[in-house]
Amino acid sequence: MPIAWTPLSPGADNGSKAELVHRSRLLGADRSVCNWGGGNTSSKGTAPDFRGHEVAVMHVKGSGSDLAGCGPEHFATLLLEPVRELLEREAMTDREMVDYLGHCALHPGGPRPSIETLLHAFLPARHVDHTHPDAIVALCTAEEGEAWAKQIYGERAIWIPYRRPGFALARQCALELRQRPGADVILMAKHGLITWGETSEACYGSTMSAIAQAEAWLRAHGRGQAAPTAAPSMEAAALSEILPWLRGRLSQTARVLLTVDREPTTLAFLADAPRMAMAAKGAACPDHLVHTGRVPLVLSPAADQEEIDRALAEFAAAATAEFRACSARGEAEFPQDPAIPRVILWPGVGLISTGKTKAASLISRDLAHRAMAVIDLLAASGATYAPLGAADAHDVQYWPLERYKLTLQPPEKEFSRQVVFITGGAGGIGRATARAFCREGGHVVLADLDAAGAQAAAVELCAEFGAGVAIGAALDVTDEARVASAFADAVHAFGGVDIVIANAGIASSARIEETTLAEWDRNLGILATGYFLTAREGARLLRRQGTAGCILFVVSKNSVAAGKNISAYGAAKAAELHLARCLAEELGPDGIRVNVVNPDAVLSGSRIWSSDWKKARASNYGIPEQDLPAFYRKRTILGVNIEPDDVAMALLFLASRRASKTTGAMLPVDGGVGPAFPR
Repeated sequence: MPIAWTPLSPGADNGSKAELVHRSRLLGADRSVCNWGGGNTSSKGTAPDFRGHEVAVMHVKGSGSDLAGCGPEHFATLLLEPVRELLEREAMTDREMVDYLGHCALHPGGPRPSIETLLHAFLPARHVDHTHPDAIVALCTAEEGEAWAKQIYGERAIWIPYRRPGFALARQCALELRQRPGADVILMAKHGLITWGETSEACYGSTMSAIAQAEAWLRAHGRGQAAPTAAPSMEAAALSEILPWLRGRLSQTARVLLTVDREPTTLAFLADAPRMAMAAKGAACPDHLVHTGRVPLVLSPAADQEEIDRALAEFAAAATAEFRACSARGEAEFPQDPAIPRVILWPGVGLISTGKTKAASLISRDLAHRAMAVIDLLAASGATYAPLGAADAHDVQYWPLERYKLTLQPPEKEFSRQVVFITGGAGGIGRATARAFCREGGHVVLADLDAAGAQAAAVELCAEFGAGVAIGAALDVTDEARVASAFADAVHAFGGVDIVIANAGIASSARIEETTLAEWDRNLGILATGYFLTAREGARLLRRQGTAGCILFVVSKNSVAAGKNISAYGAAKAAELHLARCLAEELGPDGIRVNVVNPDAVLSGSRIWSSDWKKARASNYGIPEQDLPAFYRKRTILGVNIEPDDVAMALLFLASRRASKTTGAMLPVDGGVGPAFPR
């Protein structure tokens, strides 16, 4: 359902940036109207210049921002008259256009104006919308589109044959409208829609009306394929096996993260042969293309690893040959690998999208959904799909002005392409570790017996670092099936795992004659067996991926230093330490490093130290509980207490490039405890 217009406030200035932001957000709220990061809007009015003189200006969306979440800071304000003067020129290069617009900024240092800025400035209306709605993209990518547009809009619509955005396209639109001043819609082939109005409300109404007319006509005049029906899908267990392997194959140059869409409507689309044949032809418009790539990788329903390997090799060869052929015409080459599919269509399995981050893979998925919606409309109407060709697609993908948007993204951090699986993720060390990796660009799985606590921590991290960076998973480290299930959750969320951190723990204190067999078994079960099951499942996954990785154990000072009244805990911790050394020896040939962090007395935020353990240790030392922090601080060489962040920093280091040649190591984080020095 279209979102109804709601005024920002009674009597608001129609030329104000606030009114423009309001309209833009309404448009961006419906992804069938405005794709993520796509579309641009503008308003014309007046504003004081640096002298305080009122001058004609235009507010226009800045390059690389998204209408759905835009604010005033995402719009550039330009002096209108110098920009409008360009309409009288006959030619202008992209570089000249960008430099010229830089001189027209009312406030230097603002966002770079949209690629479509001239289009907005050249049209005489006060308010202009440029969007890429599903129904319009369907109409504009149909071979019958121009003829159908006349039936839908009559003489009200101007049809512009495809040409890449920029000066020439903007000038052509303006000159066509000058010749046909009664028109109120511009349709750009293989591109999108331009509408306008003298008020923001009228402009919005024109946009929504043009979309509704196109969609209604396409559906009413349908004579093509019926809507797809439900289809079977691969079992979740089989998917857990194939995804890490697939992620490894896709990550030969650089790691990628995966998003798997197995919604019933998606599976039904993938099972529909006519629709899949259309999807295989390629992206409908530039707005889809930049996130989905020109063509998807299409697999057969029964594809096995051998067939997938062959399909990936063929895709890479075709993409590389296409890139070289198009680049030979003289455009500069850019460091983008065309051989990695952004979208994989696998009937019976799902739509798999890739990206350097989870957010990027989600955007690719969402734009693939928009492409599917376009194809559904085309299939229902019986239209002939005519998407962008290879040369035009290349011009968009490697166009300097489009590539500029990528420079607006922050530099990649060290762990931006990696997934970290953390047991005991809801506890103090687990949370601090997860935050440390997220701060460095990582994606995290917080696995814990306290599933609600793990999920709450994941929600906090997503709010702080971005949607999709963290998930919570239920985990009992003593249960083989539940360990496998937690890793499967990680695989289904991200496609695999790169760093495994065994951190779940308990502690107990008792004299040997008072240590029950149940307590002994509990310590060994959670600490020794729990670390074994976590490491075993992690090793299986990392080997299946074939991309190396690391396993880290959070052990304890007590693994090497004997302590009184902690035989069960100390023995289990010693078992963890030696297990790590054995695994370092075994997994090293696969490029999997295994290292240990040995903390001591991490009281802050610890669930262990909020239990009877704290009381027992205080009793063991003959001091009140409240004196424990001071006691532990005084017994260290450095005179410090250990915090969860200290342990997190050690884990971060051991997982980093700086420790890439270190395995089988033990890193103390204890402030210096002489009895724990390794011998």
